[in-house]
Amino acid sequence: ELERVMLDLDGGPNPAAEGFDVDGSDRKAIQLADSIVKYHGGRRAYDELRFLKWNFFGARSLTWDKHESRVRIDVPKQNMVYLLDYSGEELSGRVRKLGDEIVEPDSLALYLKKANSMFINDAFWLVHHFKLKDSGVTLKFRQDVITDPLVGRPSYVLDQTFSGVGDTPGNRYRLYVDKVNYRINTWQFFREADDEEPAMQTPWKGYLPHKGVLLSSDRGGRFQLSGISVSENLSDRVFTEF
Repeated sequence: ELERVMLDLDGGPNPAAEGFDVDGSDRKAIQLADSIVKYHGGRRAYDELRFLKWNFFGARSLTWDKHESRVRIDVPKQNMVYLLDYSGEELSGRVRKLGDEIVEPDSLALYLKKANSMFINDAFWLVHHFKLKDSGVTLKFRQDVITDPLVGRPSYVLDQTFSGVGDTPGNRYRLYVDKVNYRINTWQFFREADDEEPAMQTPWKGYLPHKGVLLSSDRGGRFQLSGISVSENLSDRVFTEF
C-alpha cells in the first residue's frame, strides 16, 4: 500500500539530504516518509516556497527566506531582533538588544548561537514532516497499523532518531500517521531514544494549505504556531535592517 501511494501522487521525488542514514533506516519507514511529504503537498511545492513567516507560541515571530538561507527573529517581550545569515560557510548576522546593536564579537557570537537554536527548534515544529530525511536521521517503521492515542485513527507509526546533529541529538520523535490520508495526527517526543514514555505528546491540528503545502498550526493548548503565511516577494531590508 505504501508503494502504491508513492507511485500515485505527483509531488516530485523526495531526495534524502546528504548524511541521511539510508542503511540504518527501514525501507518501509523511508517509503512512509516519502508518502507523508507527498500527502502534505510534495517536495517540489515545499522547495518552491520562498518566504515563510510564523509566530512561535506567541513568544517570537520568525521570517525565513528559504532560498537565500536567511532568517529574521523578533522577540518583542525582550526587545530583541536577530538577523541570521546561513548562506556562508559559517553562520553570520546581526543582533539588536534593547535598541542597540551588539558589535562586540564574542557577545555577538553567543547571541547568534542562541538565535540559531531558536530557529532550529521553531522550524522543526513547523515543517518537521519535510525534515524526515535530513542529515543524521535514522527512520524506523513500528508495527503495521495501530490506533492513534489522541484521535483514535488507524495509523502507521514512524520513529525518527538523530546522530551527531542538532542541539539534542539523543532525542527520538514518534509520528502517528493516518492510514487513510497520511497526515500526522499526533507526535511524541522522547528525551532519550530508548525512553519508554514520551516527555511530550501533542496533536497536529489546524492544517491549512500554503501555496499547496499543508502546514499544521494547532498543536494543542498553548502550543500554537500562529500567523503562518507564505509569500513570494519580500523586501531585502527584512533580513538586513532592524
